Amino acid sequence: MIMQAPLVSHAMDIEKDWIDYNGHLNMAYYNVLFDRGSDLAFDALGLGAAYARERKLTIYTAEVHVCYVQELHLGHQVTVSFQLLDHDEKRLRAYQEIRHVDGWLAATSEQLALHVDMTGPKVAPFPADVMAKLEAMSKAQAALPMPERAGRSIGIRRKTA
Repeated sequence: MIMQAPLVSHAMDIEKDWIDYNGHLNMAYYNVLFDRGSDLAFDALGLGAAYARERKLTIYTAEVHVCYVQELHLGHQVTVSFQLLDHDEKRLRAYQEIRHVDGWLAATSEQLALHVDMTGPKVAPFPADVMAKLEAMSKAQAALPMPERAGRSIGIRRKTA
């Protein structure tokens, strides 16, 4: 299994129905793009749709932090990257970027996801084969720097006199 560092999706189009009354991509559809971009990584990790269907195990999102950096518009094409930041026996933490095909940053997302046994549903350990793939991705991406936008919190910065 070859693991790019980071994984990068194919180019995706901004769809007409995703444009809001402000004339740009509605905030909800950034998450659709992040979700579609993560499909590449989840397939590489053996955590895709077939995994859920055949093994009754899946990934649930527990928390997401999105930063909207630059507007996207109809006619733009984007790619979505996926960097595995951390994982343990039941969780993974990932960082993603949406970039215009010209290279500029449109948005970032940091996600904490839980591995879930759908028969419960309940949080459950990754099976050994999936854990091995997580370890391989972690090793392949170990040289990547921690993204500057990872680990951010929301707050209002007050100016001091």
